[in-house]
Amino acid sequence: MRNDHLRGAGIGCALLAAVLTVLVVAGWQPLLSYDDQVARDLHGHAVTHPGVTHAMRILSDWVWDPWTMRALASVACVTLWWRGDGERALRVGVVTLVSVVVQQGMKGLVGRERPVWPDPVDSAYFSAYPSGHAMTATVVCGLLLWLLPRRAPAWWAGTAWAVAVVSVIGVGFTRLYLGVHWMSDVLAGWLLGVVLVALAASGSVRRRGSGTAGP
Repeated sequence: MRNDHLRGAGIGCALLAAVLTVLVVAGWQPLLSYDDQVARDLHGHAVTHPGVTHAMRILSDWVWDPWTMRALASVACVTLWWRGDGERALRVGVVTLVSVVVQQGMKGLVGRERPVWPDPVDSAYFSAYPSGHAMTATVVCGLLLWLLPRRAPAWWAGTAWAVAVVSVIGVGFTRLYLGVHWMSDVLAGWLLGVVLVALAASGSVRRRGSGTAGP
């Protein structure tokens, strides 16, 4: 992706995330009402479909868990370092750590309560906004896509993109389905994740003096 496209994506998502955060903090009723309706609809389905709920918990707590994603980022860092690509190894590691600081910092500042149910199907702690699962998956999957070789076979690149998109969208849906996040929490996680990936990738493009990102 071209450097200007990366910057544009990062700036656009940063602006959207800022607007969304203001609306959440201000308690904009149309947004809160939409969040509430989505949460109630999905929770109603989760309560009456325990098999689906169990599958969602496995995906959320193991397959797409933030620690699973960070483990993938760690493998990428070690592999890059072993291949002598210290610049990108450091970049992946730093951005992954920054994403943790950003999400935890915003959770503390915004202090948004999670959905509360009389019959919960899952539990989560600390504040809701933004979704750490959604943000971590977006950052790690985005960085791994950035690391794809430019000459990778089309089927390989296509498969990687498909897995990344399913993972990012899927983990957001699991958090909503399990009733531990509002829709705007997940959306904020996605937006902030794109911002960090764009910063990492476009920064590397500038330093290498190339018009394309990635290897």
